[in-house]
Amino acid sequence: MNKNILIKAGILGMIAVVFGAFGAHALKQILTPEQLESFQTGIRYQLIHAVVLLFLFLIIEKHQSKQLRVASHLIFNGVILFSGSIYVLTLKNMLGIEILKFAGPITPIGGLLLILGWIFIVVGGVKLKIK
Repeated sequence: MNKNILIKAGILGMIAVVFGAFGAHALKQILTPEQLESFQTGIRYQLIHAVVLLFLFLIIEKHQSKQLRVASHLIFNGVILFSGSIYVLTLKNMLGIEILKFAGPITPIGGLLLILGWIFIVVGGVKLKIK
């Protein structure tokens, strides 16, 4: 259902803003500058792709593109894995949970899903029938 794309975009955007404020205020004194930069990278990717999902929602509503629908799923899941793993890796010491080291290999998988999402956007754009 296309409505889910809009909901997912809103959730990603909301969480990115909350984490951005959390990082700027609460984490500034706790994390190293490198950790804070990593955390902000996760936020930046999440927020950018939330906006991409909004555009995909609008285009899919009008053109019902299967490729763009696939792109939206890849991008959402990619953000969860990419940004989510960055958040976990950055905060694992603060949370005192060393078992969270497993998140390291998840980051590139999320990145790959994001790249595949963009590829599907290109394919969907090529196949799009615009009058």
